[in-house]
Amino acid sequence: MSEGGPVGGGTERTRDADRTRAEILSVATAEFADRGYAGARINEIADKLSTTKRMIYYYFGGKEQLYVAVLEQAYSRIRGLEQQVDVEHLDPVEAIRELAGLTFDHHEAHPDFIRLVSIENIHRAEHIARSEVLTRLANPALDVLGRILERGWDAGVFREDVDALDVHQVISAFCVFRTANRHTFGAIFGRDMLDPARRDHQRRLLGDLVVDFLTAH
Repeated sequence: MSEGGPVGGGTERTRDADRTRAEILSVATAEFADRGYAGARINEIADKLSTTKRMIYYYFGGKEQLYVAVLEQAYSRIRGLEQQVDVEHLDPVEAIRELAGLTFDHHEAHPDFIRLVSIENIHRAEHIARSEVLTRLANPALDVLGRILERGWDAGVFREDVDALDVHQVISAFCVFRTANRHTFGAIFGRDMLDPARRDHQRRLLGDLVVDFLTAH
């Protein structure tokens, strides 16, 4: 990685800058997830990238700004996936299962995201609260669920005493717990919640829980 800031002009400079930012964010995500905000060191990130602190500060301004950028990318990724659910052409029950399964798959595939969420809760969401990008992600998180629920209500298949945030909480709770508490749960009960042999069962269990609750009258 180059030691200085972007040089030259035009599209190539933009591509280089985007690539450099992406590389920094990738390494920084792992560093913050492994060591937490307080324990992470910009020097360590720079060393792993074979660059300097100056380069990282050039792109992000400082440690806190880099951490916020990592959070923004992590949350934006799952929000973007949720937007891809084909709400309008799926039966509402199947749409709920699809969304629950998508969240299940994402959280299993991105354990760093779970660790970052846990770390930010330790900090009482002080960094999220300062990010306009992150505070704007509340609506996308609920819009898809809201449209599914409305279609279910119109069809008379979903109970009407819950809202989108209730359902989002239930799905997130299952998916986050499964990854975040994997080691303590395994030590106490002797079961690895991420055991591939039980994956299909766990994924189906989540869908059944959400659907059974929503269709109970």
